[in-house]
Amino acid sequence: MLDKQQYAQSFELMLLIRKFEEKCASLYGMRLIGGFCHLYIGQEAVIAATQMAKNPGDSTITSYRDHGHIIAAGTDPKYVLAELLGKFGGCSKGKGGSMHMFDKKNNFYGGHGIVAAQIPIGTGLAFAEKYKGTDNISYTFLGDGAANQGQMFEAFNMAALWSLPVLYIIENNEYAMGTSLKRSTFETDLSKRGLSLGIKGVQVDGMDFDKVYSAIKLATDEIRATNFPQILEIKTYRYRGHSMSDPAKYRSKDEVDTYKAMDPIEKLKQQMLARGDCSEQDIKDVEKRVRDIVQSAVDYAQNSPLPPVEELYTDIYIKS
Repeated sequence: MLDKQQYAQSFELMLLIRKFEEKCASLYGMRLIGGFCHLYIGQEAVIAATQMAKNPGDSTITSYRDHGHIIAAGTDPKYVLAELLGKFGGCSKGKGGSMHMFDKKNNFYGGHGIVAAQIPIGTGLAFAEKYKGTDNISYTFLGDGAANQGQMFEAFNMAALWSLPVLYIIENNEYAMGTSLKRSTFETDLSKRGLSLGIKGVQVDGMDFDKVYSAIKLATDEIRATNFPQILEIKTYRYRGHSMSDPAKYRSKDEVDTYKAMDPIEKLKQQMLARGDCSEQDIKDVEKRVRDIVQSAVDYAQNSPLPPVEELYTDIYIKS
């Protein structure tokens, strides 16, 4: 069970990710962010709960919807926003953009633009931890669309065969781009994906922070004890389209409103207030602090320089 301070930290992290992503949407509309941009609005409870269950040495890897994950890992939002604006002060020197964030210092290994590409890499991170004899876990995130990719099954097989400390977290927001899960997948309970390999799977309500934390903490403790992989399918929902270029007309307004009524940030706030963990003034203080952090990130990103021309020839395999 978390204490008052941990709940407060989790609430602030969720709110920070929400406000950061809303600012990204605004900047994208102003054409200050180019290329693809996938927002995490609505899914914040998943990564905030994961952060509370992690140890400092644990690693995180995810797909292209990665802004919230790298912020939760400990990267200053100003470096994330600078990356989104293609600036040299960004976490990937302005060359990765929205989909390819990276911060080795904070054990965050991407941000990967290819669907399911991060799954074997996350499995490899777990292999490295076992090889080195650490107690660390690889938290490998994927979406419901990636759950139908062949490399996921190959990675699951190796993780089970070699008994690797990896927690596969399927963030099921119900739509792989614009295709609903029930139209693309015969077995829609994605927590069963590893059953034939002996990998335990659990389905969780991703709109409830407490439920997500409890499931992740239990899985984390069991993985550290058994050194064997597990799967969590977290049923969450993105309020926006797949990317900023997606009007999301494949969903009804009633469906979106139904999920918004279960908003994880608002739910956690009301629970904290009801328990007496905080006051309305405390909430206002957090909101102001978050606004200041986001504005500071905007100022830093907009004032950062573009990458110098020489950067075209760094961080590549071929030398001239």
